[in-house]
Amino acid sequence: MRHTISGHGFNVTQMRESIMNEHNFRDRSHAGQLLGRVLQSHRDAHPLILGLPRGGVPVAWEIAHALDTDMDVLVVRKLGIPWQPEYAFGAIGENGISIIDRDVCASVGLSDSDIDAISQREGIELNLRVALFRGRQPMADVKQREVVIVDDGIATGSTMLAAIAVLRKLGARKIVVAAPVASIQAAQTIARKVDEFICLHTPEDFRAVALYYDNFEQETDEHVRSLLAGYGAREVHVPVIDSTGKEITLPGSLTLPSNARGIVIFAHGSGSSRFSSRNVHVARMLQKVGLGTLLFDLLTDDEATDRQNVFDIYLLATRLERAIDYLKSHSQWASLPLALFGASTGAGAALVAAARRPGDVSAVVSRGGRPDLAGTALPLVQAPTLLVVGGSDHEVIGLNELAMQRLQCPHELKIVPGATHLFEEPGTLDAAAELAARWLLDHLPVRLVV
Repeated sequence: MRHTISGHGFNVTQMRESIMNEHNFRDRSHAGQLLGRVLQSHRDAHPLILGLPRGGVPVAWEIAHALDTDMDVLVVRKLGIPWQPEYAFGAIGENGISIIDRDVCASVGLSDSDIDAISQREGIELNLRVALFRGRQPMADVKQREVVIVDDGIATGSTMLAAIAVLRKLGARKIVVAAPVASIQAAQTIARKVDEFICLHTPEDFRAVALYYDNFEQETDEHVRSLLAGYGAREVHVPVIDSTGKEITLPGSLTLPSNARGIVIFAHGSGSSRFSSRNVHVARMLQKVGLGTLLFDLLTDDEATDRQNVFDIYLLATRLERAIDYLKSHSQWASLPLALFGASTGAGAALVAAARRPGDVSAVVSRGGRPDLAGTALPLVQAPTLLVVGGSDHEVIGLNELAMQRLQCPHELKIVPGATHLFEEPGTLDAAAELAARWLLDHLPVRLVV
């Protein structure tokens, strides 16, 4: 376990001088943006960012955005001694998690009836807050994942310690705590409990978290819910049939903004997965305009080791069809129109799936894709199709132009100037995402609410 207060080899003073520039945080968003820079080394691990409500959620939102990863709210309740509430004897969390330190209870004279009464009271409050922030949606699965717990500041650390204890019991693989500011005492205590503790400022004369912000207005429940709506990813498992005829499931992340216009199923390219940073980034932008997204692995880990599977367009298309069936089989989102978004080889698979399922697929977008790989399926595609290619990706432009000659559906080719195949140049991926969002909003049917 690596215990650091500041991370990245800086000490606290150096970090404050290089990142904070000796000024307070403007607000929670500013603090989250700074933490997002520091946490970039965690990007490839695709950690789950968990914000402690209410103040930790806007900080966590900025971190999740910076890392292009999932976010959720972590609702916990510390169990405090009645005559000294900040002194916790345990904690409770969702899914019936309860942690009681019997030694502490014995040392302060808490009886079993005392413990039960306090646990019951805090359990009621926990359930109310879960319903308030997440509704009926389950908490994101943390088992065997790296998680980053975020708050807007840490004074005593008692709530954060409760959160750490709950995550340990839920089976998190690695726990990182990130906060803009903390007291030295709390920082030292927490650093001993987690794999990594990252804090931008631990002042020697710490008095209150609010003093280190220019704007520390109380967060509203409405604002917290609105932030979570754009990051409310739920873990799903798409049932498919493997090469032996055995039914298996493929993991995915389904995100549904409030009043979603539709759901976009992503088909990643060869050598990628549902954690593709580019597809995750595009999905975030689509979510902001009211589109749900499903990112899932098209192959199991074992299947992906066989390069023939990676380029088997018709196998990948079948997996996309299974995802369509999965979404259609659940009443809570079965009525939402569906679109397919394919990148690289995933674009060929998306077009084959669209050709096979004309009644289910309302639109298709290809980003840096190989629509030519759809072959004889191209003239059968009925869904309006947008092809987006980088202006410097000359070979793929030619392949897209050839594919256009075979498409009979409404279609367009859009070139993003200066972009290469992976859209790595500044601003080019955003430009592609904006083109995709506009196309999807224009072509997805509007649901009539009756």
